[in-house]
Amino acid sequence: MNIENLLATQIAKALTAVFTHSVDSQAVALQPTKKEFEGDITLVVFPYLKASKKSPEETARLLGEYLLTEATLVAKYNVVKGFLNLTIQPSAWIQALKGLQQDPTFGQLPNNGKAVMVEYSSPNTNKPLHLGHLRNNFLGFSVSQILGANGCKVLKANLVNDRGIHICKSMLAYQKFGKGETPKEAGVKGDKLVGNYYVRFEQENKKQAAEIFATYQAQGLITDERTEEQQKEKAKMATALMQEAQVMLKKWEENDQPTVDLWKKMNGWVYEGFEATYQTIGVAFDKFYYESNTYLLGKDVVEEGLAKGVFFKKDNGSVWIDLKAEGLDEKLVLRADGTSVYITQDIGTADLKFKDFPMQQSLYVIGNEQEYHMKVLKIIMQKLGRPYADGMFHLSYGMVELPSGKMKSREGTVVDADDLIAELIELAKQTTKELGKVQEMPDAEKEELYKMLGLGALKYFLLKVDPRRTMLFNPEESLALTGDTATYIQYTHARIASILRTADTSGYNYQPESYQNLATLLPIEQEMIQVLGQYTAKLKDAAEELAPSVLATYGYELAKLYGKFFHDCPIFKAETDEIRSFRIALSAQTGKTIKEVMKLLGIAVPNRM
Repeated sequence: MNIENLLATQIAKALTAVFTHSVDSQAVALQPTKKEFEGDITLVVFPYLKASKKSPEETARLLGEYLLTEATLVAKYNVVKGFLNLTIQPSAWIQALKGLQQDPTFGQLPNNGKAVMVEYSSPNTNKPLHLGHLRNNFLGFSVSQILGANGCKVLKANLVNDRGIHICKSMLAYQKFGKGETPKEAGVKGDKLVGNYYVRFEQENKKQAAEIFATYQAQGLITDERTEEQQKEKAKMATALMQEAQVMLKKWEENDQPTVDLWKKMNGWVYEGFEATYQTIGVAFDKFYYESNTYLLGKDVVEEGLAKGVFFKKDNGSVWIDLKAEGLDEKLVLRADGTSVYITQDIGTADLKFKDFPMQQSLYVIGNEQEYHMKVLKIIMQKLGRPYADGMFHLSYGMVELPSGKMKSREGTVVDADDLIAELIELAKQTTKELGKVQEMPDAEKEELYKMLGLGALKYFLLKVDPRRTMLFNPEESLALTGDTATYIQYTHARIASILRTADTSGYNYQPESYQNLATLLPIEQEMIQVLGQYTAKLKDAAEELAPSVLATYGYELAKLYGKFFHDCPIFKAETDEIRSFRIALSAQTGKTIKEVMKLLGIAVPNRM
């Protein structure tokens, strides 16, 4: 039972009875009463003055009188200008907690018939996962969990970028400098080994480009800063190393066996590395797509679009779409030589995904630097008349930057995901040991706790911020285990678990019948029930906004409020057995809610800390 929903229904009835004004109860906006005024829940009456034809004060008073007489929830009311402050009957709060405690479907809304595909991670097989990938993975996985809890059928997809010139750079560098070493021989994960050769390619290419650029300077081709940058980029593309990489890409596309064999071997190393990281961070996928299988898709769709007049062909044979009417420009969809561009592949893959999983919504968890590309893709699919096109949504997120600026894989200036996780787990271990509260734990349980705390700190740090915001990764702040952190919330859960162990060991009953006759509640106890009752609304908000940060904020505020309750309200030394049972039940529901919130964020909670 949700107090706000019941009260909104009774207020809607009051508006009809007193002012003959019909309103949907879901449109009745309620808010917590401000601390300086008496009451629990406040109704702002200004939206109803036109219907009442009375002053704000009189409108509020008439509604208050009706509710006091007719509504079982309301104990008393007071009016402050246009604000009707309502005090809820203690028995209603008791019933609300009872309803939450006995709800067999708590945390899971009914099936809404909506199918959603969430595509996230989408790594390149030329480097290991880094901090930016972690934000993508945590965001995609959490959104998938949240949508599932809201009653959607969710398929988690991963489109792996396993082909292209960047992959060939790693392959060529390995050919030239690798001397046949394997991840086992090098003592590193396969994805890291391949990533090292990608960096090596860029280092060697930079040297060659510097020599070419020097000749440009000697020829007097550098006249200003603009031409200097242009000539530097030209030099990078003109190196012998880059030409060899281009040749390798052509060989791969022609299915040259030695090239394909090397590609398979190195990609295999990377996949093993990725899987190890995925298992560590606790994310998973239902379906993998590979760019090597999809890059040729879309050509038939381009022909279809030409026939429909969606695309047009230029004199050189290249195919385009004119999006000037949409405020964009002309976009190439097929080169003059008939080869695909990136969006050609995405057009075909979109059709393939819908064929595999007919869905109402397709979410692409991709960084905000791809906003233009995703906007163009959606418009193209709409113009082609695809039934899923309107449901395509770019879940854009801001980049994670370092204090020194943007991370660059080619220069090796990234925060490696595995290294960061290991560092956080080690810090959690050191901090927990210093607190001296785990000496009696078995070693295996200790290690699991350290992992839980370290990963929790990282996930919460990356998810508590609105996904659209660019984040500055501050190592000191991310490693802090106090304040607005997962650790604080995890500690609250562990504290509650300890209370419940004591209650169970002592044989205390805290089922609803043990406190149903309680006559009065403290304000903090009422506030706890009120906030607990908001969980379903927060869950819906998080799904509507596609923002795990909504739940992260709710979880932190709930934990903080419980801390105040724990400080102010003795549990095992309560005045009566009934109050003790009630406070244990309130603690149990708080722990249950915290666990559910954190699960949707992909964060585990301990029973002991």
